Amino acid sequence: MNPVKGILLKLCAVLLFITMASLIKAVAGRVPPGEAVFFRSFLALPVILTWLALRGDLRTGLRVKSLMSHFWRGFVGTVAMGCGFAALGLLPLPEVTALGYAAPLLTVIFAAMFLGEEVRAFRLSAVALGLVGVLIVLSPRLTLLEGETVETGAAIGAILVLLGAVCAALAQIYIRKMVATEQTSAIVFWFSITSSLLALLTLPFGWVMPTGSEAVLLVLAGLLGGLGQIFLTSSYRFADASVVAPFDYASMIFALGIGYFVFDEVPTLTMLGGAALVILAGVLIILREHRLGLERGRARKNMTPQG
Repeated sequence: MNPVKGILLKLCAVLLFITMASLIKAVAGRVPPGEAVFFRSFLALPVILTWLALRGDLRTGLRVKSLMSHFWRGFVGTVAMGCGFAALGLLPLPEVTALGYAAPLLTVIFAAMFLGEEVRAFRLSAVALGLVGVLIVLSPRLTLLEGETVETGAAIGAILVLLGAVCAALAQIYIRKMVATEQTSAIVFWFSITSSLLALLTLPFGWVMPTGSEAVLLVLAGLLGGLGQIFLTSSYRFADASVVAPFDYASMIFALGIGYFVFDEVPTLTMLGGAALVILAGVLIILREHRLGLERGRARKNMTPQG
C-alpha cells in the first residue's frame, strides 16, 4: 500500500473528470447530450484497452459472467451521464458539481433498500444533513417552470442533475453487487461498450456534425474520461477506499476555478453554503465507514483462534 500515491492518483482522476466535464460544457450549446455521451464513451475504449493490455488483463478482463448485470449497470450509468451532460448546458459547472454530490448520499439509502445493508442513526443523520445541503443549492431553482426562460432552463437543469444522481447511485448499487463475480476491468470496459451503443440510439434525435474545434474538444473529452477511469481504478490499488474517497470533493475546488476563469461563472453564497453541507455529510459518512471497518477488522482478529 502507498497512500500518498493513491491520493495523488485520485486527485488526478478528479481533475481529469472535471476537465472532461468542462470540455462537454464548452460544446453543450450545439452538441446534443446523446452525441456527447457517445464521444465520451467510445473514445475512452482505446485508452482502456491499452491499459488492460499493459496490465496483462486483456483476456481475463473482458470476460463476462452476467450479461444482464452489465447491461443494467450500463443503462443507469448512461442515463446518469446523459443527464449530467444535458445539465452542463443549463447550469454553472460548480452547481452541477455540487448537486452531483447527492449521488453518494442516495447510495447509502439505496444500499439499505436493495442490498439489505444496515444503516444506523449516524449515517441517516449525515444523509439528512447532506440532503438539506442539496435543497439549499436547489432553492434558487425551485421556481420550476415559472418565470423567465433562463430560469426555466436552470430549473430543468437542476432536475436533470438530480435524476442523474439517482441513476449514478443505482449504478453504484449494481457495481457493489457485480464486484463479487465480475472483474473490475470488465465492469469498466463493458460500461464503455454499453454506453456507446445506447448513445447511438439517440442519433435520430438531432445529432450534429461537429465543427473542427468541437470535434477536438469531444475527442479530448473521451480520452480524458478514459484516463480518468484508469487513474480512479488505480488509486484504490494503493490506498483504502476510506483514505482516497474524501478527495472526490476536491472536484468542487477545480469546478470553482474552471467555472470562474473559463466560463466566467461566479458562485453564489447560497450554492457554496449548500455545497459545504453536502461535502461535510459525505466526509462524515466516509469517516464513519472507516471507523466501522477498523472495528470489524479488530473483531475478526479477536475471533481468530490463537496458537
